[in-house]
Amino acid sequence: MNQNRKIRFGLWYDFRNPAQWRQPLDRLYREILDQIAWGDDNGFDDVWLSEHHFIEDGYLPSIMPAAAAIAARTSRIRIASGVLLMPFHNPIRLAEDIATVDVISGGRFELGVGIGFKREEFVGFGVPPKQRGARTDQALDIIHRALAGETVTFKSEYFDFQNVKVTPEPIQKPHPPIWLGGFTPPALRRAVRFGDGFTVPGANRDVYDRYIAELKNAGRATDNLRFASGFWCLIVSDDPEKTFAEAADHIIYQANNYSEWLSAGGLQPLAPHLDDREALRQSGLLQVVDPDTAIGMIRNFTNEVPITHFYSWTLPPGLPPRWVQPHLELFASKVIPAFR
Repeated sequence: MNQNRKIRFGLWYDFRNPAQWRQPLDRLYREILDQIAWGDDNGFDDVWLSEHHFIEDGYLPSIMPAAAAIAARTSRIRIASGVLLMPFHNPIRLAEDIATVDVISGGRFELGVGIGFKREEFVGFGVPPKQRGARTDQALDIIHRALAGETVTFKSEYFDFQNVKVTPEPIQKPHPPIWLGGFTPPALRRAVRFGDGFTVPGANRDVYDRYIAELKNAGRATDNLRFASGFWCLIVSDDPEKTFAEAADHIIYQANNYSEWLSAGGLQPLAPHLDDREALRQSGLLQVVDPDTAIGMIRNFTNEVPITHFYSWTLPPGLPPRWVQPHLELFASKVIPAFR
């Protein structure tokens, strides 16, 4: 196995601002945009954005405006919606936004899609959860056709479009790359049918092999794969114990949130409820290590699952971007060069 396989390294943000660590929201956004612009100049290849709705801490609900702001501040880094929740979007309106952001960025936008799982979001948007798979499949079909320049007519129980043509056209042809992911058979089939790449945090060899099998079953090529994954939160530090102590309560907050949402949606939680820092340490969701250890961890992971794109949550919710900056600088100067 090539120990120095070229891997793309990504930042991942959700713009959350929890009440117990409240920051001025305009400053938080500005500092995250500044940090992404720094990443653009210092070896990071991608930035991933995540979407949720109706959450008290302001979890980013609107990926496309954020993507446009990043596009205007950067010149090289690619901008991906790590998870845009397709059932809550009008596909033609979204196709217009995708094309516009792709133009602003000079052809650097990538669309990552999920079907959603949080009950409050389906209630809030008036979308029955049982429709989420069919809505997503139909929306992806419409978006494919609209971004490829087709005049779209499409009528179903969810959508009714008559002779619509999206302008402007995106820079990337036939459309910006589309990412899908998931562990279930329907998710794997959706990724093969509609996707140009597969993304799932914490991937294992089993899901990679099942994705390859689904591609072969569909007669699709299995060379030049785009496969994105990584650790939940990997931070490099010259003083790991100090850094772990500073970040721990913020990751406990984040992990318990996600686990509660997943459990309420009938899905597997990230971990049992984390009551303290020792439980967090045992869960492995926050890993703070020196640069050499990080290099070894990433190599071991990529030897098991041959990913092309690596990511990890960049900013624990509630910490200011300036807190993570020295850790990103260490990652950029010591870890990324080991894979170049």
